[in-house]
Amino acid sequence: MALQLTLKPFERLVINGCVVRNSTRKSTIVIETKADVVRGQDLLSKKAAVTPVNQAYFLVQTALTDPALQDKLRKPIQQQLAALATAFGPPNVHCVFEAANFVSQGDFYKALRALRPLMKREAEILGANVPRPASLRDEMERDGQHVVQEEEPAYRREAG
Repeated sequence: MALQLTLKPFERLVINGCVVRNSTRKSTIVIETKADVVRGQDLLSKKAAVTPVNQAYFLVQTALTDPALQDKLRKPIQQQLAALATAFGPPNVHCVFEAANFVSQGDFYKALRALRPLMKREAEILGANVPRPASLRDEMERDGQHVVQEEEPAYRREAG
């Protein structure tokens, strides 16, 4: 079964570890074979991974976006998830077990999806102390990496 994605202008996604960015217009792509796909909005920067759930999410994300590291990261991910299982009770602990099961099966995307409700719950518990994830562009600029300047789309210039 094919995966159809509609991308917003300049939206990024990672397909099997390769970062792809849409151009200036909304477009639709169809992925016809099995591939690991993550939208840019679902990626967490390393600097934002400061809480236990975010750290687990980042490890799973890294395994998903870099298949060469999957075997090496499986044990640290399971250890992080085991620690989370003691921190959460019903009704949230099932998300941890679900994520651990998916990691054991090698389905890292479903493990990410299982952790998202825990990220929300953790943010509720910690309140305003949870840092907001920075965009990949912001992080690259802070780290001094080269970032290609994009022309601002016309619809953004007119709206402002």
